[in-house]
This record gives sequence, C-alpha cells and structure tokens, in this order.
Amino acid sequence: MRRRDLLAGAAGIGVAGLGAGAVYGDVFGGDDAMASVDLPRIEAPGSPPGTETVPEPGRVTLVEVFATWCSVCARSMAPLSEVAASVADAQVVSVTNEPVGQTVTEDDVAEWWREHDGDWPVAYDPELTLTERLDAAGVPYTVVLDADNRIVSTARGHQSAERLRERLAAAR
Repeated sequence: MRRRDLLAGAAGIGVAGLGAGAVYGDVFGGDDAMASVDLPRIEAPGSPPGTETVPEPGRVTLVEVFATWCSVCARSMAPLSEVAASVADAQVVSVTNEPVGQTVTEDDVAEWWREHDGDWPVAYDPELTLTERLDAAGVPYTVVLDADNRIVSTARGHQSAERLRERLAAAR
C-alpha cells in the first residue's frame, strides 16, 4: 500500500511540474518571452501622454515598479535618473501599481514625479497585468528584460546606479 501511495505522489508531483512548465514556458521548449502590456502613461516630465508598451519588443527594458507612499522608492529615484539619462539604447520605465483614480490620482503621481526629479516615462498598471506577470509583490521592484522580452534579473529594494547598469549590461 505504501508503494502505491509513493508512486501516486511522485506521479502527482511530475504532473504538477509539467503543468507549471507549460504555464511558464520551457519544459515543452516554449518561448519564455513575456508578452508586452500597453500601459497608460502619466503626463509628467519625460513622460508624454499616451501609452507605454512594456517591455518594448526589440529593446532591453528596465522596469521599476514603485509607489508614491514608499520612502525607499523615493530614494531610488536618483540612481534611476542617472541611469535613464545615460542609456539611449534601452527602455527605462517606472510603473506604479497603486490604484490610480481611487486612492491616488494621476496628478498626485505627476507631482511626486516632479518632486523626485523623474524625467523618463512613468505609467500605471490599472489591471495589475504587468505587476502579475513580473511577480512584483513589493516595491520598489526592479526587473530587467533582454531584447527578446525574457526576464534577465529581478531585485527588490534600493538599487545603486552601478548595480542598475550591471543589470542592463547583463541583458545585452
């Protein structure tokens, strides 16, 4: 009886593993590239009205998920600004997953952006689609994707400009 239970358990684990592989992409040789999401931009310095495609196909992308109430996010703006100003060949975008239009307005985010010298695209994730795809459970959360939209690195918390550059270099 124990042998049968052991075999059934092992088979269950194998099926679960194959299911997860099918969902996440590489057990069956599938493409593990992340599908892009079109997010509404917040009109602010460096962020014209319209939408931002994240990640941008064909470009290395650095995404910083942030919140205006987060003090570590505010402290992370200086290194992000330094990197965003120095990389023309990569997409750098900050995305808030706050409920814009409910507890915070676009104007609130734009004001926070100006106060912290943001000067690159800033968008919000109204359906949390990107947040879920990146598995961004906290803020700040940094993700670097290669030009094929595959996640190369993730990090939680404050990142120095040097560390951000290293992450971008690893994606090229």
